[in-house]
Amino acid sequence: MSFSKEEIKRIIAANPNMKTADDVQNVLKDLFGELLQQMLEAEMDNHLGYSKYDYQNKNTTNSRNGKSSKTMKSNLGYFDLDVPRDREGSFEPEIVKKHQTDVSHLENSIIGMYAKGMSTRDIAAQVNEIYGMDVSPTLISNITDKVIPMIKEWQNRPLDEVYPIIFMDAIHFKVRKDNAVVSKAAYAAIGVNIQGKKEVLGIWIGASESSKYWLLVLNELKNRGVKDILITSVDGLNGFTEAIKAVYPNTEIQKCIIHQIRNSSRYLSYKDLKAFNADLKLVYTASTEEQALAQLDKLEDKWGEKYLIAIKSWRNNWDELATFFKYPPEIRKIIYTTNAMESYNRQLRKVTKTKSIFPNDESLMKILYLATIDISKKWTQSIRGWAQILAQLSIFFEGRLDDQLF
Repeated sequence: MSFSKEEIKRIIAANPNMKTADDVQNVLKDLFGELLQQMLEAEMDNHLGYSKYDYQNKNTTNSRNGKSSKTMKSNLGYFDLDVPRDREGSFEPEIVKKHQTDVSHLENSIIGMYAKGMSTRDIAAQVNEIYGMDVSPTLISNITDKVIPMIKEWQNRPLDEVYPIIFMDAIHFKVRKDNAVVSKAAYAAIGVNIQGKKEVLGIWIGASESSKYWLLVLNELKNRGVKDILITSVDGLNGFTEAIKAVYPNTEIQKCIIHQIRNSSRYLSYKDLKAFNADLKLVYTASTEEQALAQLDKLEDKWGEKYLIAIKSWRNNWDELATFFKYPPEIRKIIYTTNAMESYNRQLRKVTKTKSIFPNDESLMKILYLATIDISKKWTQSIRGWAQILAQLSIFFEGRLDDQLF
């Protein structure tokens, strides 16, 4: 949650007894109650056709007739609400219907809009459009702050002891820090569990992507209960291998072929890009590693004089680029690229594209978490043919899955 110094001063001044986390929760609850109260008043204005005390524009025999109080339940706690009444008894509020005492759904709707990428200002504007009233973006942000304890619980939840496959990658965002805009990396790990289902294991906000930070991430996975990873699929970041081996020495590492193609393409002239990559495709689509190396030799014979650096990048990383050749097609298809991670990143970009700069790490983490929960709801099916894949993995990694399968 980000407040300006002036906003903090106003909140403290208005709530001098706010000393504990419970006090803060109560302040947020009161703010939410105030929002509902204003919405109800705006609905009554619209129903009667004139605002309170504006009798010059009154064109109805109906009028306000006091208020009725009721206790409301919300995700922030219980609070009292005064529902305006009219003399004719024809007022039917929409935001809080008659006999309704639970408004958790409204908070969830606001949080849902936030999860879809709407900024607090966009949400406030939508409320203004519907109810014809001004709502502070800060108030909307207060409501979305209710997910912060959920994030902490989710980020620290225990994990499975063994993951057959884990994908790791980072996506970058602009964040304000000390009156400057800096690039931050959101590190993410997606695990394929024993049931063959994907799950996001965690998101970590740190400095620009580095192997040193990945080492912290891997140690956290271990501290949360992950004892073994059979295969990791990662990008070509320098030092990534050493970071993985330092925590999980028996894990096989597959560097993403798509990342490697992009990296080597940087050294190519545009006019040769299509032809070179067509020849390169014969390398990574070969049936065996022996055939792949033969195609790599042919590639160097044809293009080596002109693009030796591009080819050397394949040879220098070959041990980890070629990991997938030892496995059957069903496993190769899953691990040779970080497609699962790329798809996840695309969906994150979709909900963050309207925010060029985040005010702080917490604001970024809120929307990434909410988007992740939304994305994960669709991950209900196991990977196709998982039973056969798991059987093959149990043979390739003899003994390492026994406690999980029997």
